[in-house]
Amino acid sequence: MTLEQRINAFTKLGLLIKNLSDHSLQELATEAKCENPWFTERNVRKALTGLTNYLDETKLKQWTTSYPFKSLAPKKIALIMAGNIPLVGFHDLLCVLISGHHALVKLSSKDSKLNHYLIDRLLEIEPEFAAHITLQQETLKGYDGVIATGSDNSAKHFEYYFRNVPAIIRRNRTSCAILTENETIEDFRNLGNDVFDYFGLGCRNVSKLFVPANYDFKSLLDAWSDFNDIINHHKYANNYDYQKSILLVNQEPCLDTGFTLLQQSNKLVSPIAVLYFEYYTNDASLKTELEANASKIQCIVGNHRLATVPFGHAQQPELWDYADGVDTMRFLSELN
Repeated sequence: MTLEQRINAFTKLGLLIKNLSDHSLQELATEAKCENPWFTERNVRKALTGLTNYLDETKLKQWTTSYPFKSLAPKKIALIMAGNIPLVGFHDLLCVLISGHHALVKLSSKDSKLNHYLIDRLLEIEPEFAAHITLQQETLKGYDGVIATGSDNSAKHFEYYFRNVPAIIRRNRTSCAILTENETIEDFRNLGNDVFDYFGLGCRNVSKLFVPANYDFKSLLDAWSDFNDIINHHKYANNYDYQKSILLVNQEPCLDTGFTLLQQSNKLVSPIAVLYFEYYTNDASLKTELEANASKIQCIVGNHRLATVPFGHAQQPELWDYADGVDTMRFLSELN
């Protein structure tokens, strides 16, 4: 199968997703939610829309021209996928298949329905992919390389277990935002998407705000009123109640919106329903802190010069926005 065939197949998959009827989307979202209660219809639709953004012929061609895949000897790549947000592992599958390798896929039990659906549709579009996809139920074996995503604890296990093969091992990461007091109401609303999309469960979700000294949160919190329906999700509400009770018992101050808790902290990764904030005094000290935590930060949101992603775009990565800043396609192109 040529690179052109592979690009054509994924382009057609993107069009198929884009043209799914409301009924089909609702059925698919219902199946996904039965498997993972965090996968609401809104979040499933958002994840699928994100895929259509980069399953685009022009973008796929632009992306792949930088890599020598036409002369590549195919390898077997083990994929261990996460399941924290819908289709979070699909980009890795796309990388392996578009590069001409064989994917040995270990799906997360929390996100198998959506991936199965897309793989089935891809095989209908291009049956030759059947020789390049193996869904693994048992122990992975016979691989030449590994891409594994998990927690910090599982990463230690992965590093030891896959120590003898080329591997990309991903750990916990989170994202942060920098505010400057010059933001607009629209900026705040877009930031709300970066915070609350997927209930804050993704590594690209903002879990911490860096704000100027004596920052007034009123305009920000007023702009977030449209997100208050998040509290109607039972699992999110349980987390909110639990975190609020801890703060009350420990007599720790916080800003309580009724659906999220803003707490001052020097930590980066906040619990579900909690958003940390920290005051900064100048750009130099802020830069030093961000650099010290670079290995834990996925992206930095804002209009500030140190930001890497505009407000509202944290959960809208392009094909070339690689997790952990590791060029997955370069890794796949350099396998011997």
